[in-house]
Amino acid sequence: MISGTTGLIGLLGQPVRHSLSPVMQNAALEAMGLDWRYLALPCAESDLECVLTGLRAVNCRGLNVTIPHKQAVASYCTELSALASRLQAVNTLIPTDNGGWHGHNTDVEGFLAPLQTAAEAWNNSTAIVLGCGGSARAVVAGLQQLPLKAIHIAGRRDAVLAAFLNDLRQPVGEERVPLFGMPLERSRVRELLDQACLVVNTTPLGMEGHQNSSSMPLDREIWTDLTSSTTLYDLIYTPRPTPWLSLGAERGCLTIDGLEMLIQQGAASLRRWSGCSDVPVEVMREAALDSLASTRR
Repeated sequence: MISGTTGLIGLLGQPVRHSLSPVMQNAALEAMGLDWRYLALPCAESDLECVLTGLRAVNCRGLNVTIPHKQAVASYCTELSALASRLQAVNTLIPTDNGGWHGHNTDVEGFLAPLQTAAEAWNNSTAIVLGCGGSARAVVAGLQQLPLKAIHIAGRRDAVLAAFLNDLRQPVGEERVPLFGMPLERSRVRELLDQACLVVNTTPLGMEGHQNSSSMPLDREIWTDLTSSTTLYDLIYTPRPTPWLSLGAERGCLTIDGLEMLIQQGAASLRRWSGCSDVPVEVMREAALDSLASTRR
């Protein structure tokens, strides 16, 4: 039941109609007995500032932020966590006592969750990250916690990639995993594929509702020589599997989609909004899986 006391939390992005966040978050809110509701709120980049101001004015209890706003939203926060400040990317907004927003990033712990069960598999190996947007920042920060020997980031725009590397590189003497930049081009990525144990797609290519959902990063031909020694991790979870992951599975690759990352980052956000450490993660997972199954029928 929605009443005059029901609180609002939600997701800002464009597009958001594909998102499972409302399904899993509302299932968790019901299980926790919280009188809140979570909505997907489409927001154009040009409207971001006024939407954030308006939602704070009506006492919105918290927000998630997704493509394409994760970097832009940082400049509208009155506070940033140390992690969000380093990444200059925010996916979680918590209302502050002074009428502003505190920006944090829970994508890092969400991204790492499916990889930590086999951390030894990444020992002294190479990873490739496709894209250098807000989600890629969290991905690289997570990869820097694994025992990799190198991380290569492929970006389309030189200036954006340079800023990305500058923000994510750790001080000399502290850097555990070296970062390297390269153009997001077929030939350059293909040169490194034989060395890579892990390839992560952070671009929206292949996402349901985003341009051509049958597309995949770069082109199909580049991935035809993949072997079972490479793991493919696509942050997209609709459709499930994406065309890229389907091709990888045909080649014997271990494939991971973004569903568990979504669940774990969402649970971490809910802990911060509610102040409750005991968030029903399994309820969130079941709700997300049920929703995906119903859309396929």
